[in-house]
Amino acid sequence: QVQLVESGGGLVQAGDTLRLSCAATGRFFSTYAMGWFRQAPGKEREFVAAISRNGVSYYADSVKGRFTISRDSAKNTGNLQMNSLKPEDTAVYYCAAATGLYGHISLRAQKADYWGQGTQVTVSS
Repeated sequence: QVQLVESGGGLVQAGDTLRLSCAATGRFFSTYAMGWFRQAPGKEREFVAAISRNGVSYYADSVKGRFTISRDSAKNTGNLQMNSLKPEDTAVYYCAAATGLYGHISLRAQKADYWGQGTQVTVSS
């Protein structure tokens, strides 16, 4: 069993940066792929980024070049560095984890075994 807790959200201005963190509890987190998703009001949840258990990262086109996903398996944490934030990045951001060798593929298909409770990111113009 894995529990995920996000932190680091907040209210920022366009062009600012934020760093989201995801703290995981449970054994064998290093064997999970982890990812970030977001859901804006009135919109469906969308994939943001994922990182495989081997450290290969994947991004949605809308954040590529601005966001960076990372993980520290020794500390059971994951991060999402968000630069050059835009008002359209406003959403609740969720951390997620998926098991298996191809967990990162599952995450890109929005299939996860574990989800965090979410953290609000608001970007003002």
